[in-house]
Amino acid sequence: MPKLQGFEFWSRTLGGARHVVAPMVDQSELAWRLLSRRHGAQLCYTPMLHAQVFIRDANYRKENLYCEVCPEDRPLIVQFCANDPEVFVQAALLAQDYCDAIDLNLGCPQMIAKRGHYGAFLQEEWDLLQKMILLANERLSVPVTCKIRVFPEIDKTVRYAQMLEKAGCQLLTVHGRTKEQKGPLSGTASWEHIKAVRKAVGIPVFANGNIRCLQDVEQCIQDTGVQGVMSAEGNLHNPALFEGRSPAVWELAEEYLDIVRQHPCPLSYVRAHLFKLWHHTLQVHQQLREELAKVKTLEGVAAVSQALKLRCQADLGPLQEDMSRQQEGMKPTDNLSAFHWICQPYTRPGPREGSKENSGGRSKRALEEEEGSMEGLSKNKQKKQLRSPHKTFDPSLKPKYAKCDQCGNPKGNRCVFNLCRGCCKKRAFREAADCPGHGLLFKTKLEKSLAWKGTQPEPREPQQVGPGHPPGSCSQVMGSALA
Repeated sequence: MPKLQGFEFWSRTLGGARHVVAPMVDQSELAWRLLSRRHGAQLCYTPMLHAQVFIRDANYRKENLYCEVCPEDRPLIVQFCANDPEVFVQAALLAQDYCDAIDLNLGCPQMIAKRGHYGAFLQEEWDLLQKMILLANERLSVPVTCKIRVFPEIDKTVRYAQMLEKAGCQLLTVHGRTKEQKGPLSGTASWEHIKAVRKAVGIPVFANGNIRCLQDVEQCIQDTGVQGVMSAEGNLHNPALFEGRSPAVWELAEEYLDIVRQHPCPLSYVRAHLFKLWHHTLQVHQQLREELAKVKTLEGVAAVSQALKLRCQADLGPLQEDMSRQQEGMKPTDNLSAFHWICQPYTRPGPREGSKENSGGRSKRALEEEEGSMEGLSKNKQKKQLRSPHKTFDPSLKPKYAKCDQCGNPKGNRCVFNLCRGCCKKRAFREAADCPGHGLLFKTKLEKSLAWKGTQPEPREPQQVGPGHPPGSCSQVMGSALA
């Protein structure tokens, strides 16, 4: 069967998908994808997979793709990160029978992507990307797609998209942020960049960024003309986003846990999802936040989620479980659009706003010093103290070390040179000296070596023998024995 391309691929294979769940490391696993599909998602991506590891590790393939095959989980796109054409294609060949397309990650802005030289840190290497897409397009039986971030300049972003299309990319997802826009510096995604790309290419385009609710999805499609909209963080806080609903958190949490029991995944994934779903409630009931962080089993996680549900229903009142109080004029607190037990988007604070909220304008170092001198300890220090009950954080009780005269590291208390071990070892070797404090005995060992050599007999000169008999030959030995 010939491989479908461009709009034909989008409309026939992907069913004209408009509501898309993004690839999310450790978060878009099978159970979450199935939950999202139940609530309006029409296309899902796997978490980003490392192409090199996927090739060499059979368990990695099994855990991340082969064991997650499910008829309800289609259409599905598998995403890889790679920086070598042959490696990318070999990994894709191993995955193509389990999905509807292969996506190349060109949008990851994290430090691990910078160290591994993949994701958004390949966006300046156009020749390499052309080779990767061309080779994959030639050898794979499924289409190749790409997910990118934009450049600050719209015209460069357009040329970048056109280059990928020309190389063989059949569908392009454009995240409207640059690779520098991440974490507290995320800011607002540029739909203008996305609109310009959509007008300039002849393949389907998905938009990513600024999607908090269904109204944002519709507005984005209207403003940019894209074929579909991808959601990541909005989906994590409200998996029913594409339905246009904001249900009670416990409704989706319980449904997700039921799916996990049928399609198990690592507990860390489950815990991370519940932290996102219950994010606003955990700001109110912080004790349960600690419990959720500590539980070691799925049933333990479910028990904490149930406890959070009961706390929320207690806040509602015994006769208010239908949430009718929202219609009676009660206003949510903490600048939320709804009560904390309702699924709703999370707005990431900017760097200044975050520092003011968390530290009152003081630096992190100043806060740590203050916490160390206060009776109460930070959460991080409390965890350390749980692991080591005798550990102290009182600066006055910390041992004070004299510094090495050369490098500033703590010096040895009994070092004859007043140095740290590293500097002492270099000096003792250079001067053939001893330092009992560090257990270095260069002088003693040298003297013993010389004394041992003095006790050894002088080596005897080899006897001269005939030209046909080299020293130590059989005839010489026999002659000496007969004599």
